[in-house]
Amino acid sequence: MKITTSRLRDLEARQNQLLRLVELSVILNSTLDLDELLQQITATATELLNCEGSSILLYDEKNPRLYFAAATGSDPAELAKIPVPIEGSLAGTIFRTNQPMILNNVEQDPRHYSLVADKIKFKTRSLLGVPMPIKDRVVGVLEAVNKRDGNFTERDMAILSVTAAHAAIAINNARLLQTTRQALKQAQQANEIKNNFLALASHELRTPLGIIIGYATFLQEDAQGELSDHVRHVLNAASQMKSLLEQMSNLTLLQAEQLEMRPRRVAIQDIVTLACNEITYSAARHNLEITYAFGESPHYVYVDQDKTTLAFVNLLNNAIRFSPEGSRIVIGATDQGDHVLAWVQDYGKGIPPDKLQKIFEGFYQIEPPNTRSYGGLGIGLTIAKGIIEIQGGTIWAESEGPGKGATFKVTLPKA
Repeated sequence: MKITTSRLRDLEARQNQLLRLVELSVILNSTLDLDELLQQITATATELLNCEGSSILLYDEKNPRLYFAAATGSDPAELAKIPVPIEGSLAGTIFRTNQPMILNNVEQDPRHYSLVADKIKFKTRSLLGVPMPIKDRVVGVLEAVNKRDGNFTERDMAILSVTAAHAAIAINNARLLQTTRQALKQAQQANEIKNNFLALASHELRTPLGIIIGYATFLQEDAQGELSDHVRHVLNAASQMKSLLEQMSNLTLLQAEQLEMRPRRVAIQDIVTLACNEITYSAARHNLEITYAFGESPHYVYVDQDKTTLAFVNLLNNAIRFSPEGSRIVIGATDQGDHVLAWVQDYGKGIPPDKLQKIFEGFYQIEPPNTRSYGGLGIGLTIAKGIIEIQGGTIWAESEGPGKGATFKVTLPKA
């Protein structure tokens, strides 16, 4: 069968259109910049359909209307100022009905929205518009105007519909990325405000707290009887507040990556002993027994002794807080190849399986704030995790569930 020259040209044109659609698909799938996407779509649509221009109208969910997001040969900022109504406009009809439309004599159609043409001094003779679908909704309309060689055809409609479908997905992805970035920026700003507040509060409260402790200590020297008990309560409360301020300061330094570490070779038993010495009074108040589970030989680790002791103090305080009166807490360590494994085990409240990771998040409390029966800011475990991990260790919690107790395990690099 002999192929005519015109038929050959038509086949070549179709092949070029398909290749261009494939190129557009690759571009849309590799670009997440919304403005760049919009320009690529309109430029490609104009080229594929051999028309004078094309435009993208997107739906504004806050103000139910369409607006020009991009258009070839026009300032998108100026076009965006022109609202296109859902009712009484060609684009609005395409959007509402989710059906494409070909008009090769636009001026004869009463739905032609002349405000746009008057604003940008552009005369629309013919128009092809298709909806931009994504899943079960329409996000906008893709239009092509003024075909250069004749009228818009059904084939033009098919090509523009494929372009619109690809464009809708790409635009939706770009919008999701923008929303995610904005949310992340807001979260970072909120976190920065929180860190600044913690640093300021811990700094500003140190001076008046120091004065309170100083005067209370001075009064305790001469106080007797009931007055002595009152002074002791003041000192205990002030000491608790001082501990909270130190926790807040440590958390701020950890989050700002400014906590100074001075690692050296030290036995894990020495660290644990120092930590236990600090919680002796608290454990005695709750009638808790501290049990050691060590081997005969010391296990040496390469860590900052003071900071690591603080991490274990936080773990022990957590165990004390959630242990019933008269129970015991087991703390031990063992050699495991290139690291040392240490643990703090209690027989108290336990941890639900879905909370084993969340308990290490800053200010997280398992109990609701208005009904909680245990004290603390909820940052002790966060600080312990930060101190352990910054030294190349790991920390995690294990529990069989509520009422079954909990075990906090720590690995530290061997010296």
